[in-house]
Amino acid sequence: MRNSDEVTTTTEPADAALSRRRVLHAGAAAAAGGALLVGTGGAARAAPRGGRTPLLARALAPGDRVRVVSPGSTPDPALMERGIAILRGWGLQVELGRHVYARHGYLAGTDAQRLADVNAAFADPGVRAVFAARGGYGTQRIVDRLDVAALRRDPKVVVGFSDITSIHGRLCREAGLVGFYGPMVNWTDSRTGPESAEALRRAVMTTAPMTITRDPAETAAPVMVPGRATGRLLGGCLTLISTSLGARDAPDFDGAILFFEDVDEAPYDYDRMLTELRRVGVLGRVAGVAIGQITNSIGEPGEWDAASVLKDRLYDLGVPVLGGLPLGHGNGQLTVPLGARATIDAEAGTLTVQAGVR
Repeated sequence: MRNSDEVTTTTEPADAALSRRRVLHAGAAAAAGGALLVGTGGAARAAPRGGRTPLLARALAPGDRVRVVSPGSTPDPALMERGIAILRGWGLQVELGRHVYARHGYLAGTDAQRLADVNAAFADPGVRAVFAARGGYGTQRIVDRLDVAALRRDPKVVVGFSDITSIHGRLCREAGLVGFYGPMVNWTDSRTGPESAEALRRAVMTTAPMTITRDPAETAAPVMVPGRATGRLLGGCLTLISTSLGARDAPDFDGAILFFEDVDEAPYDYDRMLTELRRVGVLGRVAGVAIGQITNSIGEPGEWDAASVLKDRLYDLGVPVLGGLPLGHGNGQLTVPLGARATIDAEAGTLTVQAGVR
């Protein structure tokens, strides 16, 4: 995952991607108090479990106040105007966090500023939803200081994807809160059109279950191991999953449906991250695997492509695997509740998820 939640048609040099991942891994290790991952499954099992009972916020309704915050990178004001217009079109009252457009290096303000905006939104009893302005990079710098207790007392809808994976992971693990992995307010119509907007609206404003269907055009669509599996849907951006291991934003994947997607990662990067999940025991404990959009994954001529890597790393797990879901950084991104109960039917090509709100 590069420092963006927008889709590009270019790739970064391998050295740049590796450098970014080293930064993320260092942050995760620091958050975990420097704990090392030793042995198959050892570190993951040693982590305390929490949030196993799903906690649902109330469905949003016209007139509700919602707050937009920037936990990671700074959004584009023009794209924000479009996203705000969509939310207001649903009858929601949109407010902006104080530091939404701040800049501090590649971050939307200092860690203290970004954290203050997020925690203020969590603690305000009048705010019914917290929407991330965009992802980029920065959430793992503040995730360990989130006011999780505020959301235990007063569950709110929390929406975001990409770097926001870290926030969803911590809130689900420690509060059981179901969050929404979908488009952010930094809206791009060419990538997230009317179908994406309607999917987000239905996810946060209705209590209808949702079914996501495999798209044959997606990179991971050829990846399939037959079978059905049911469990809590957990995961998000694979880079953030990988760099959370051993830290407080790593969910408990026991019996879960692992969902992942990513952008601008070479095939060997998927190999590295999935191998890491195998080595620490995560992939040995899941009930199934749901793969979203594998966007802009370009390898060297004659080497494995991304689909080949996924088959190599997942086909021997003995669980159903379903690839090709339109969830993630690609065009036509839909919304899915993380932490809700879900069923994958690999042969039918469907992921069915219970409502994420009550």
